[in-house]
Amino acid sequence: MRRITWLSAHDAPEWFPPLEQALTEPPGLLAAGGDLSSERLVAAYRRGIFPWYAPGQPVLWWAPDPRTVLFPEEFRRHRSLAKTIRNKGFDAGVDRQFEAVIDACAAPRARSPGTWITPEMREAYVRLHRLGFAHSIEVMRGGALAGGLYGVRLGGVFFGESMFSQARDASKVALAHLAALCAPNGIALIDCQMPSSHLSSLGARAISRAQFQGLLERWVSLAPLPLRDTRASMPRTGR
Repeated sequence: MRRITWLSAHDAPEWFPPLEQALTEPPGLLAAGGDLSSERLVAAYRRGIFPWYAPGQPVLWWAPDPRTVLFPEEFRRHRSLAKTIRNKGFDAGVDRQFEAVIDACAAPRARSPGTWITPEMREAYVRLHRLGFAHSIEVMRGGALAGGLYGVRLGGVFFGESMFSQARDASKVALAHLAALCAPNGIALIDCQMPSSHLSSLGARAISRAQFQGLLERWVSLAPLPLRDTRASMPRTGR
């Protein structure tokens, strides 16, 4: 029987057990403990590991198999979404209000009154943002934040963490904007972590953990990189 690996404060930030040791139940749970230092988070993402835990739990580290990903060129920009972008007054941008985006992602929702974005998680990703690793997409309407997403960029991979909508389809607009920005920024893959019908409808699909690891070895780099925005990147037509 596989047992969960516990990380201690004495372990080097870059040390994690082999991904093959991840549990099958709950699926993908690899380790617990450690901390949310920037060094450990970057090391985790580099290997395809991410933190996800509830208030009152230790830090839990995950590496699911299969892995849900979105190749930017496979993003499904449906006609209805293109019409929304054209006609609903949305304006998408990058890194304008990172802390507001993460706070909105952490806010209670009708179907999920709790949140996994604890104050410690918030602080950790704000630090990553200030170091140039974490980025946000903001979708504004009428001067107010209507939707958005945030995640971590390492080279050619954007590791998506969370998204939110305060207006219909605003999170889809945010993902459309990110997908459009990938090619000009040299991003070849968006990591979506876990499956959902929402993401599947937009083109996300499952690949094996081994395939995902191969893509990370090919595309990940450890230097902080900007996510450059252009007005031309905002998609205007459907397909």
